[in-house]
Amino acid sequence: MKTLDRLSKMLKTAADTTMSIAKIAILSSKRITMPRADAGARMVILGNGPSLNETIAHSSDFLMQHHRLAVNFAANAPAFTSLQPTHYVLADPHFFQAINEPNVARLWLALSQVDWAMNLFVPVNVSLPSDVAGIIAGNACLRLYRYNLTPVEGAEWFENWAYKSRLGMPRPRNVLIPSIMIAIACGYRTIYIAGADHSWTRTLSVDDDNNVVSIQPHFYKEDEKEVQRVNTEYMQYPLHQILYSFYVAFRSYHTIARYAGHLGVDIFNITPGSFIDAFPRKKV
Repeated sequence: MKTLDRLSKMLKTAADTTMSIAKIAILSSKRITMPRADAGARMVILGNGPSLNETIAHSSDFLMQHHRLAVNFAANAPAFTSLQPTHYVLADPHFFQAINEPNVARLWLALSQVDWAMNLFVPVNVSLPSDVAGIIAGNACLRLYRYNLTPVEGAEWFENWAYKSRLGMPRPRNVLIPSIMIAIACGYRTIYIAGADHSWTRTLSVDDDNNVVSIQPHFYKEDEKEVQRVNTEYMQYPLHQILYSFYVAFRSYHTIARYAGHLGVDIFNITPGSFIDAFPRKKV
């Protein structure tokens, strides 16, 4: 039985490696540059979970002592201009395909008004609408960087090579995964993760019409249209697919933890009550 299990694992690893090579060849760009972190600089990644309000209220001095990376709709929050993130990561195609949707339009308006130096990271395979390209080009404080969102799995040596070469990353189930990988690629040796509650299973349910309902609160006030969009999206999938997507995300964090250990990078989870079990916890 052990021999069969070992053989099965070897065959799966070989298949995953082969598939990832094909994905890299088709999807990834070799021309990826990243801004270099200052020597000794540390990064705080600001997830959009509700616990971020607590961290901002009680640990704002800590946050402002380090470089800060924000994600998704964080620019729509009142705290955005006071936090002044040095990095901003977008991953979901929705931000580029629905620029006339009110919540997305507010996001790009907020980014157009940034008056501090900020690096904006966008997937390499995203085509920027002319309005968005104009906003980025028209704001001297914004510097655009592209990154490969290609999912890479396989032999450990192959994963290390692909990640270090910035050709791909562990399966990017959510924006936190590329955010951590970008921070590593920029050369940060110590990374803190805040606002990453990931407590989705607490609010997951199925209604009497067999629709999956997932309440995903954020640290800012929810936009009703965005809540409706997310709820409608979840209703398209059966529960087992939703749970599998959670599995993919949490597994990716363990892959990142292994890769970070390989590089000697320290990642600490400073999110109170976080469900992420891959990184050591730290209180600030």
